[in-house]
Amino acid sequence: MNYWLIKSEPSSWSWDDQVKAGEAGTYWDGVRNYQASNNMKAMKVGDQCFFYHSVKEKQIVGIVEVIKEYYPDHTDPKGRFGMVDVKAVKDMPAPVTLADIKADERLANLALIRQSRLSVVPVDETCWNIICKMGGL
Repeated sequence: MNYWLIKSEPSSWSWDDQVKAGEAGTYWDGVRNYQASNNMKAMKVGDQCFFYHSVKEKQIVGIVEVIKEYYPDHTDPKGRFGMVDVKAVKDMPAPVTLADIKADERLANLALIRQSRLSVVPVDETCWNIICKMGGL
């Protein structure tokens, strides 16, 4: 299994929206960066992702699971990009903020910090475990 972090603006799609989608989950569309898209192409069913509220909140608020692998994004008129489907797995008991992550030197190489503009980034297993512990899991 691989681990990821996916970002969403809560005003567009929030953790509450994701939870309301239930077991059926929903598609993760709208990614228009080739590197982020390549990260999504590498996702496999069963991979887990931190669900990160971007913009003002800047915090990990939950965990989702990939339930359908990369396929064409119906919102892309040029047909260049794709999407995956995800479902909510669990809330993060204590949201982990970007400030918390930056303050922990063990997370210094995390793509969230190094490539802050990407909306889909990999997370190695060590960092995944550290962040889960920070969030009360």
